[in-house]
Amino acid sequence: MITVHHLNKSRSKRVIWLLEELSMAYTLVTHQRDPITNLAPESLRLIHPLAKAPIIVDGETTLCESGAILEYILNKAPSNQLKPAPNTTQYVQYLEWLHFAEGSLALPVISTLLMSMETRSGDKPLDGYIAKEIALDFSYIDQTLAKQPYFAGDEFSAADIMMTITLEIANNLKLIEACSNIQRYLEKVQQRPAYQVANSHG
Repeated sequence: MITVHHLNKSRSKRVIWLLEELSMAYTLVTHQRDPITNLAPESLRLIHPLAKAPIIVDGETTLCESGAILEYILNKAPSNQLKPAPNTTQYVQYLEWLHFAEGSLALPVISTLLMSMETRSGDKPLDGYIAKEIALDFSYIDQTLAKQPYFAGDEFSAADIMMTITLEIANNLKLIEACSNIQRYLEKVQQRPAYQVANSHG
């Protein structure tokens, strides 16, 4: 059985959500951030040298990085649920958005989050780049969701799980207030029962 090492207030919620959607059994171990520094605890370093969540342990396999973990779990799943069939348009879309979440989108969003934690005066060297990337990325996302209900087309997939968690961070930072299609999308996917279970773990 897969053991999920989950950190509160982190993107490891993705892994719990996926396992719940797939109705796969798992064991959950929750780690808490330091209440003062907000950093991950040393207990995670005992599981993986990077001391980051999510981490899964499955027999002799220990794996970090949420995108890699989602692909690993999908390959073990008893059906192709949440993953479009290869050689289809939907699969190409699925691949793009599965990696977009931690590729193109994560850098400007997480940079904005980190900058919000510091006392700042005046523009910083990366401000212009981050603003440009945020405008470009969210325009592309909003236009995509205006044309189709989910990131891989008409059906919910693991790409939605990857994207939703980054979009939630962006929403908390008020980066998507003008993006009505993204707002509607988030309200919809957050109603899924599996999401509700994952979200209950913080």
